Amino acid sequence: MRRLLALLSLAVAAGCAPRTPAFPAPIPAVRGEPRVPFALRLLDVQAGTGEPAAPRRCLYAHYTGWLTDGTKFDSSRDPAADGTPRAPIAFAQGARAVIAGWDAGFEGMRVGGRRRLIIPYQLAYGELGRPPVIPPRATLVFDVELVGVADTLPRPAQEGPPRTRADLLPRCRPWAEVQGSAGR
Repeated sequence: MRRLLALLSLAVAAGCAPRTPAFPAPIPAVRGEPRVPFALRLLDVQAGTGEPAAPRRCLYAHYTGWLTDGTKFDSSRDPAADGTPRAPIAFAQGARAVIAGWDAGFEGMRVGGRRRLIIPYQLAYGELGRPPVIPPRATLVFDVELVGVADTLPRPAQEGPPRTRADLLPRCRPWAEVQGSAGR
């Protein structure tokens, strides 16, 4: 009976031991429990049925962004200063043209989908924020709707090396040109 209890205790202890993923050689094994220091959280509000978001494709999205105290800091759904409707934001997914939480947060969405993104400061505007609108270390909450997906535009020929980071980013056509044909 003692042996059985000892073996059972050993089995339980082994099952509770911290585990790290096993990697193939030449990656050396280490002991311990991996930690997740920060994580993007998302909630699908409505599944889309249109074209899927894909890396390096232009995504067109409406959004509203809040701080966690409930302060709305921006929305593409609010009219422009002159009262005209605002177009959805356009960005090439994965090209680092938007905050990292957006690049990751749209993965797996389809046109027509709506999602809430809860983005930690490490995947948003970082330690410093974007004063005066986004305070330092701010977690951001976005409600997003993917309204279109389209191919990026070919990069125009340019003389000499790129002058700015924007010269290297994939470009998207204006919403007015793709509206109605962007992945529905």
